Amino acid sequence: MAHLAPHTDLAAARVDMHAKQQWAYETKLRHAKRLIKDYYGKVVGEQLGDREKLIWHEDDSYSYPNGKPPKGVHVSVGGLDSITLLCFIRSLGYWDVPAISVSSLEDGSIQRIHRAMGVQNVMPYKSKAEVLNELGFPVLSKEKAGKIDLLQNPTEKNATVRHAIMTGETGKQGGYRKGTRMKMPQKWLALFGGPENERYGTNYKTAPFKVSNKCCYYLKEKPCDDWARTHNSYPILGLMASEGGQREKALAMHGCNYYGKTTVRSCPFVIFTRQDLLRLALEMEQWCRDEGLLDAWGLESIVPSIYGTIERDELGNLYTTGAQRTGCSMCGFGIHIEGRPHRFDRLRERNQKEWEYWMYRCVTDTETGEVYGWGRVLDYIGVEWETLPGPKP
Repeated sequence: MAHLAPHTDLAAARVDMHAKQQWAYETKLRHAKRLIKDYYGKVVGEQLGDREKLIWHEDDSYSYPNGKPPKGVHVSVGGLDSITLLCFIRSLGYWDVPAISVSSLEDGSIQRIHRAMGVQNVMPYKSKAEVLNELGFPVLSKEKAGKIDLLQNPTEKNATVRHAIMTGETGKQGGYRKGTRMKMPQKWLALFGGPENERYGTNYKTAPFKVSNKCCYYLKEKPCDDWARTHNSYPILGLMASEGGQREKALAMHGCNYYGKTTVRSCPFVIFTRQDLLRLALEMEQWCRDEGLLDAWGLESIVPSIYGTIERDELGNLYTTGAQRTGCSMCGFGIHIEGRPHRFDRLRERNQKEWEYWMYRCVTDTETGEVYGWGRVLDYIGVEWETLPGPKP
């Protein structure tokens, strides 16, 4: 069974990945099992003996021969996808693989399952409010937010990149090309290109708020990376290429199991579709029930209540009756392409007080002292939020 291997050509990588996404569900499961076995064997198996060579001290503490623990792997856990992954790994017998999460970023129902399943909590380096106040709002997409961040914070070093964002023209490093996808879509240049008006003779608007794509770095990525470095451990992630965006590009290029110079990680669900994941979630829930784990954990289900339950529609397709996707409650990536009720509408239904905080008063303008929130951002990009959405069809 061929693995999804690293590629150098994005088009070829996507063709390869799309072909594997068409595999039968059972074939994908065997593929995922093989990936986990190979990854565990490569990272852990080659030096299992080191785990038995602890240096014990008189106070019953111990240290490792080379000053750091032997290599290990861990599961990075968030919502339903990675909770399912953790159960899948447990079902394969890997009970020595720990699980970690920045649980405080998740919905309360997700946090409850994390605690019950013994997921280790990792603290973020900044609070959500600190991220918004110090760095800016995560809006549109990670890629576009990064470009807006550069336009709002011009330096000599990023001048060439800013020129490409404004015009699509690249410099020497980009081969002096024109009309590249580096240019921000005109719709968003009109709203966020204002800081470059003097340079280009344009009349674009300047957003009355900061924008950044660095939220995940301080909230999740660096805390988890530092935990992994301290524990000499490498992650297994529940990412799927079917989610699209930058994630799909990276997964297509780097494959399922990736062993780079600075990055080592496994993504055994890369070729899974949403239907595959929900089907496996149901199977893992039954496995947990049969093994007595749900009772031991004090849970009725491995599906957090924010998702509702997993059901089938009239065509037989699986879906969650509540949230389809979850994430940080103050994240705005993709909000402009969601229909109503969108993620902030659903937050309003779950927790009116939290919704009011994020919408109206999570940020203070350092120059004027004015207090505002996501409401200003959503109004600016044309997303309705303050009026209640109409009834579901």
